[in-house]
Amino acid sequence: MVKVPELFGCMVFNDQTMQERLPKATYRALKKTIQDGAPLDISVANVVASAMKDWAIEKGCTHYTHWFQPMTGVTAEKHDSFISPNGDGQIIMEFSGKELIKGEPDASSFPSGGIRATFEARGYTTWDPTSYAFAKDGTLYIPTAFCSYTGEVLDKKTPLLRSMERISTEAVKILNLLGKTEVTRVTTTVGPEQEYFLIDKEMYDQREDLIYTGRTLFGAKAPKGQELDDHYFGAIKTRVAAYMRDLDEELWKLGILAKTKHNEVAPSQHELAPIFTTTNIATDHNELTMEIMKKVAEKHNLVCLLHEKPFAGINGSGKHNNWSISTNTGENLLDPGKEPENNTQFLLFLAAIVKAVHEYQDLLRITVASAGNDHRLGANEAPPAIISMYLGDDLGALVDSIINDTEYVSKGKVKMQTGVDVLPDFKKDTSDRNRTSPFAFTGNKFEFRALGSSLNIACPNYMLNTMVAEELSQFYDELKDASDIEAAVKALIKKTLTEHQAIIFNGDNYAEEWVVEAEKRGLLNLKSLPEAIAHFIDKKNIDLFVKNKICSEEELQARYEIELESYSKQINIEALTMIDMAKKNILPAVSSYIRELTDTALAKKALSAAIPTSVEEEIVTSLSNKLVCFSKKTSELEEAVIKAAEFSNDNLAQATFFRETVFAIMQELRAVGDSMETETSSEYWPYPSYGEMLFGV
Repeated sequence: MVKVPELFGCMVFNDQTMQERLPKATYRALKKTIQDGAPLDISVANVVASAMKDWAIEKGCTHYTHWFQPMTGVTAEKHDSFISPNGDGQIIMEFSGKELIKGEPDASSFPSGGIRATFEARGYTTWDPTSYAFAKDGTLYIPTAFCSYTGEVLDKKTPLLRSMERISTEAVKILNLLGKTEVTRVTTTVGPEQEYFLIDKEMYDQREDLIYTGRTLFGAKAPKGQELDDHYFGAIKTRVAAYMRDLDEELWKLGILAKTKHNEVAPSQHELAPIFTTTNIATDHNELTMEIMKKVAEKHNLVCLLHEKPFAGINGSGKHNNWSISTNTGENLLDPGKEPENNTQFLLFLAAIVKAVHEYQDLLRITVASAGNDHRLGANEAPPAIISMYLGDDLGALVDSIINDTEYVSKGKVKMQTGVDVLPDFKKDTSDRNRTSPFAFTGNKFEFRALGSSLNIACPNYMLNTMVAEELSQFYDELKDASDIEAAVKALIKKTLTEHQAIIFNGDNYAEEWVVEAEKRGLLNLKSLPEAIAHFIDKKNIDLFVKNKICSEEELQARYEIELESYSKQINIEALTMIDMAKKNILPAVSSYIRELTDTALAKKALSAAIPTSVEEEIVTSLSNKLVCFSKKTSELEEAVIKAAEFSNDNLAQATFFRETVFAIMQELRAVGDSMETETSSEYWPYPSYGEMLFGV
């Protein structure tokens, strides 16, 4: 029987372990660095490194690695052993403070957006002491940041850490102004809900589209999909339950607060949700979670798919980012309390977030844009590409009363009466949930629902932190010299909500009327990554990040180029995979089936010339026509891929061409291919069907 309290965090060099293994003075110095951002002395690092090495060796580790998050979208690691020669042909196990603090991976081999040339190879990783080291697969993993030799940021962690410092600084200033002088630090917290698919590995191995791209590029819909809603929260299958049990245990060992697991809407789709934690640690934990999900699946002869849309015609996978702000005194700044109308502190922070989302709606859209997520946004399974905020009926009514100077009457929590004596009555929430909203207030946090399942959550969170920090900074400048702070705060809240109410929408985000209304309100509808990313280097966005010292203008330009290059490369790989599948497998398979049907039809004719047109002839005619079209579309796709190379000097133009031309032909090719699948014998069709994959676990 698993003893969870003993298992939890057993592979983490966490606070409890540090207290046990570090001298008191060293522990206090390290905690001061973690909590207050104080510089770390090398003598302290040496003691920590020695204790960390001894602990890791006890856990079976022979190597260590600086674990970082480059702009590839996945994590990176280079493993070095602890061994060091002692001069007499033997070795000792050593690990110094210098090795703990700094590593040197090759910076030129990671995406840099032109910042680093190939011959400029040196890069550095530097220890992030705010995220605990952990042991996994015989290696000590040390969370780190990553930069180039000349100091440019090349990772996703560094901007996040900087943004956390910025929002803390500005929030503390506001709180001190409001009389909360005991608050010295503010942290943002996140709980990312992770959706994923599980399919049988034998079927996965037969699908080169899944292997190369993570999604099916061909595949006719199964007779049954998600239309009965019977999979959502349904009984978990035995094989999946065993996987989830092992996954929980592996995550718990690494100190990851895996809390909730259930079946999602689509067949073979599931979700894992953790308890919220500090944004930096939550980001590291989510990257680990995605990695562990895949590794545990292998043990069960399964494959975990984290693509945003692995199967057409059914829901794809997202990652809801539950974001909040808390003080070092334990106060949640997004908790409205029992009387939100009298909670000016909450309303001030709410106003800052409303203003931030309205002014930087393009950045929030950009941070969830990807080739995979473009399949989801706007479909009736995910929020639309239009960014808006949902506040709910009660809080929405309060905002309206502030704007219009009208009386606010709270609904309060109403008792829900079940009408069944044996069932207890309970109080229901003041507002329902709006699952169509991209950015919804859910009681004491905001749920950013537009993230794709494979996304590194550092990106949306450093955007959120920075834009809210900027608004709080502006608020402080406006309030700091006020003679009557309470009156000034109330006036600022009203002014801000009035000027930025256009971003608030509590209705159905899927409705066609909302698209029209959003345009009237001046809200952006950026339907794809190329459309969205073009705004990334708008002056207001560059000013935001440069002013708050999150990224330099050069670093922002580099990230813009990296995103465009990545998008084009991904679509290019998908197109080449489709061409390969079409020419090498689908065309020959359908041709062979047509040949068999033709032989059968001719044999019938030979028996009797009086036999009317056979079923085989009808199918042959239909498939032959489609095969000709399929072949032509394959050739068109080949030509389009070749033409895309002509735009290699303009990343935005190339990405736009891939979206508007290459991807459009891919859709047409798929439609013909999927139609042929429905008419071709399963004995001839070269790939496992949707039905087999989605219902085969």
